[in-house]
Amino acid sequence: MHKMLEDMIQDIVKEVRHLGYVRSDSIPNIDLYMDQVTTFMEDHLASTKRYEDDKILTKTMINNYAKNNLVPAPVKKKYNKEHMMILLFVYYYKNILSIGDIEKLLLPITERFYQAGNDSLGLEDVYEGVFDKCAEELPAFMKDMIHTLKLADSAFADSPDEDRDYLQLFTYICLLSQDIYMKTKIVEKLIDTLPSPKDSLDSKK
Repeated sequence: MHKMLEDMIQDIVKEVRHLGYVRSDSIPNIDLYMDQVTTFMEDHLASTKRYEDDKILTKTMINNYAKNNLVPAPVKKKYNKEHMMILLFVYYYKNILSIGDIEKLLLPITERFYQAGNDSLGLEDVYEGVFDKCAEELPAFMKDMIHTLKLADSAFADSPDEDRDYLQLFTYICLLSQDIYMKTKIVEKLIDTLPSPKDSLDSKK
């Protein structure tokens, strides 16, 4: 693969690696109105945008999430710190999972850990625990991206010079897409083993 293209891909991988996530200690401990929630999300997740005019979370989105039981209803039109963490979970997963799947995944978390009390494992503990492990996984992610790049670089070695760079880039994109596709299918199958939100609610009656 052309050295300039290889350097560009490695720069992209490094950029994605440093997107990070919003740590819980960055979230205000005071309750926020809707406008303050959307402003906070825009400020802290701007680096995840693909295009400048992309929206992170709009008022309509957040209202729909509350209607679909993805987040608990606001209290007197205000959202607390735990609301914010749940909204962040929704944001991180909404590009790869359906709303129904996110509901199935998060409902047990909100039922068990939302406002659990000072003597219990709380939502903030869950949030930090999950993303601490995500951070630990980053070196392995980087290593895997470089391995996939080298694999793509070995493809179409005998093709004409004018075709080789694009064919190798195309191969790299296909390999990454296969990885995303297969992992998404595994996630979907795991979510399918969870009880539906309706079953969960019925069991409490």
